[in-house]
Amino acid sequence: MSTLTVDLAMEPLAQLQQRIQPLHDELAQHPLFSSFRTMEDLYRFMQTHVYAVWDFMSLLKALQRGLTCVDVPWLPSADPVARHLVNQIVLGEESDMYAHQHVSHFELYLLAMRSAGAPTESIDRFVEELRGGSHVRPALITANAPLGAATFVRHTFSLIEQGDLHIIAAAFTFGREDLIPDMFQGFLDRLAPELQPKLETFLWYLNRHIEVDGGEHGPMALKMVSNLCGNDPVKWQQATEAAETALRARLALWNSLL
Repeated sequence: MSTLTVDLAMEPLAQLQQRIQPLHDELAQHPLFSSFRTMEDLYRFMQTHVYAVWDFMSLLKALQRGLTCVDVPWLPSADPVARHLVNQIVLGEESDMYAHQHVSHFELYLLAMRSAGAPTESIDRFVEELRGGSHVRPALITANAPLGAATFVRHTFSLIEQGDLHIIAAAFTFGREDLIPDMFQGFLDRLAPELQPKLETFLWYLNRHIEVDGGEHGPMALKMVSNLCGNDPVKWQQATEAAETALRARLALWNSLL
């Protein structure tokens, strides 16, 4: 897609951002972030939030599958700009560096849970079920996933199964990448100081996402949405609705925990 097309798409992008701003602000200032008083409170949060960390990777992989070639024999995909953007995001999210080792952000979150003493039986069982060939929805039941987490993951997979890349990209961008820096900063600002010494890896995870999503991945994801929607008003309307729905799903997740 030409640079001109991307520039022309910036006006509807600004309109989309303006429309979702109230939901964005509500999530960034959610009272959940100041509600943690004990490690048990944080454990409950982490046991639910880890499912959102996992399904983020599934959204990202759906985009990579749709925007690049993952088949053999290989053929060049249609949009080299979107291909570059999604591959750059995948590199950081799936193979980041922590403590001199490459690790996905999901694996890093599990490490943070275990370092803090949070139980991981549910998410471990969920992954085990998936490795064994189970589909996501029955695996959530078998793993006894928290209700809020199961609802959130089912919503994500309904978008993935729909298969429209501009809709998936909008949910990924505005429900995840563009939101996370403000949301996690709100968490850090209001986390009780007496809890922080026990959360070294978890705090590194939060700060890392603020850094990469605010400085690199967020802008890349915005450009990806602009490329995919182009000058099509129908796609921009669908992207706006997908962004709103993704933000409301996150709000429901936080409310279920609060």
